[in-house]
Amino acid sequence: MSTVTFVISYAYTVTHVTAKILHILTNIIRDIGLDPSKLVGDWAVYEDGISTWLASRHLQRVTLEVYAPMTNDLVTRWDMDVVYSSVGDGNLWFDAAAVRYAIAKAGLVPSSCRYDIKVKTLPNEPYVAGWSSCSLRSTDGFKRYAVGATIGGKGLATETAYWSR
Repeated sequence: MSTVTFVISYAYTVTHVTAKILHILTNIIRDIGLDPSKLVGDWAVYEDGISTWLASRHLQRVTLEVYAPMTNDLVTRWDMDVVYSSVGDGNLWFDAAAVRYAIAKAGLVPSSCRYDIKVKTLPNEPYVAGWSSCSLRSTDGFKRYAVGATIGGKGLATETAYWSR
């Protein structure tokens, strides 16, 4: 008789959560009617920033802003808030069904829309090439709809929400 033990380390969790955040962003962009090639083209920059700041515990939120290019006004927004904790059984998970359902509820956007991916970090975050400071577009007149916990692992999870009029 032999015993096998497998431990999910925080590094594995960071890799899992980073990959799933980018996966969700790609699906949202595509499923609301936009072209994800901008995200795919800068994948390494997004992956490097998100994983670095998750590992250092500086990342608070990843935001997808969809806006009208003629006016620069927000059309919709998706937030993935990061939750750090010391609990969890070590299982890596992803609730794809909740995300798909929320995308269907949020609906399509005009094909002329553009998008930006932005992050909110704690002060003194490690420098990551390709990232710079910015501000978010106003959500005045929008309502926030919680999707719930969508990605997780030992000590790390995300809670997703979207903004709509």
